[in-house]
Amino acid sequence: MEESLKLLQSVVQAIHPLDAADWDALSRIWKPFSARRKEIISVPGETERYLYFVTEGVQRIYYLDDQNREATLAFTYRPSFGGIIDSVLLEVPSRYYYETLTPSSFIRAPYAEFKELAQQRPAIERMLRRGITQTLSGILERLVEVQCFSSEDKFRNLLKRSPHILQLVPHKYLATYLGIDPTNFSKLVNKVRI
Repeated sequence: MEESLKLLQSVVQAIHPLDAADWDALSRIWKPFSARRKEIISVPGETERYLYFVTEGVQRIYYLDDQNREATLAFTYRPSFGGIIDSVLLEVPSRYYYETLTPSSFIRAPYAEFKELAQQRPAIERMLRRGITQTLSGILERLVEVQCFSSEDKFRNLLKRSPHILQLVPHKYLATYLGIDPTNFSKLVNKVRI
C-alpha cells in the first residue's frame, strides 16, 4: 500500500502540488482493490462510487451499442487514474463498461470522501480541476484524430503517444479504439515502423 501511495503522490504532485497536510488528508482515503483478468468493474446503469488509481494491470473503458458493437474509448494502466470518471463526478449512472484486460491492482477512494475533502481543502479541488482539464485536452486531441486522420496516421500517433501499447493491449481492442477494421489494423502493425 505504501508503494501505491508513493506512486499516487508522484502523479498528484505532477498535476498540482499539494502541501504535506493536504497530501496526508488525501492519502488516508485510498484503499487497495484488485480484480481478476476480464472482470467488469463498472457497468452501464450503475453509478460509479469510486475514484481508481491503477497500480498494476491494463484496463479498458468501452461502449456497447444496441447492436452489440463495441467501441473501446480508453485504456488505463500504471500509473494512471481509471474508472468511469463522468459517472463518478456527475454522480449519474454510467453509460460505459470498465473492464480489466489483465489481473489488476488499484487503490481506490470513495468519491463521497474525496468530494468532502475537495470542499474542505481548496488545493485538492484545484488538483482535481487541473487533472480534468488535462484529460479534456487529451480527449479533444483524440476527437481530432478520430474525425480527421487516416487509419495509418491514427496508428502512428498511437505509437508515438504510447509506444509500448502493442505489447500491453490485444490488437482487437486497439483496432476498435482507433476505429479501424481489425484486418487493416494487422496490416498496419506489419507495415508501419516508428
